Amino acid sequence: MAEVIGIVDFLAKGKTFPVVDVRSPAEFENGHIPGAINIPIFSNEERAAVGINYKKNGKETAVIKGLEIVGPKLAAFVKQAKKIAPEKTILIHCWRGGMRSASMAWLFGTAGFKVFTLEGGYKNYRRHTRSLFDKAEKLIVLGGYTGSGKTNVLKEMEKMGAQFLDLEGIGNHKGSAFGAIGQDPQPSSEQFENNLGKKIAEFNLKETIWLEDESRQVGRCSIPDNLYARMRETKLLKIIVPKKIREKRLVEEYGCFPKELLERSILNIERRLGGLRTKQSLEALENNDLLKVAEITLEYYDKAYLHGNAKRDKEKVYELEIDSDDPKKTAKLVLEYSNSRF
Repeated sequence: MAEVIGIVDFLAKGKTFPVVDVRSPAEFENGHIPGAINIPIFSNEERAAVGINYKKNGKETAVIKGLEIVGPKLAAFVKQAKKIAPEKTILIHCWRGGMRSASMAWLFGTAGFKVFTLEGGYKNYRRHTRSLFDKAEKLIVLGGYTGSGKTNVLKEMEKMGAQFLDLEGIGNHKGSAFGAIGQDPQPSSEQFENNLGKKIAEFNLKETIWLEDESRQVGRCSIPDNLYARMRETKLLKIIVPKKIREKRLVEEYGCFPKELLERSILNIERRLGGLRTKQSLEALENNDLLKVAEITLEYYDKAYLHGNAKRDKEKVYELEIDSDDPKKTAKLVLEYSNSRF
């Protein structure tokens, strides 16, 4: 008999034992508990067929249809479970903690496994994850114009013991029109939230959490509303780096990528750059004058950054002048400044 447990216990046990998500592949792909393994009871098509049957003919007929589909798969399910859970302890969930997880739990229990199922299923997990964003109250945002090297500075701060919630790293996107270049495919917004929640759960929430200043969208991923609201309300420490240094950093960062990728990104902001500046930027790219490309595109990004921060509470905005592109040195300065001021 499976033991039904709450979300906190379930996630704690999930650090030791495998978590099996028995929902369909499409449900799993859209969003899942980080680290979970998908052993779907139904394929996407099978789930749709059972659902249609339920609507047309009622629960009893749908259950029989489901059994007809699942019956031939039972041995394969047990074999998969033995591979991933050699200690024969396993955690299972479906969408709401209903028939799918109960059925798989019965099967694994019959095969000799110790089974735990999640009360309320994945829906409960999502509710729990979203609540974590409200608990992250001690935030400081590191800001600065594009090309200031904020991510590198924050990573150096992390090495020095700071807690860094890497929105761009978790979202596989650097935030700008050029942000997808050289990155892995992005997760769905739902999975982005799940991954953020997992990271926050690892932090000491009594200590400061640092984030990079971002717009609401990190590529196609949306920062959760409650977290974004806190980011906009909290203290902003802005590093002021000379434009020439920022231009050089952007060339180093993006100059290694194919011209066609850079061209596509420039065209993505054509409407904002204007026809003339877009033309000049593309000509500079063709002539391998990447510093000129950086100079032109930063005109737009600097204006956009100023506009984006215009509505912040000025009393919560602090500035720190930086004269070199040395992330480690800047990280020390930022931590010293924040410790003395905050």
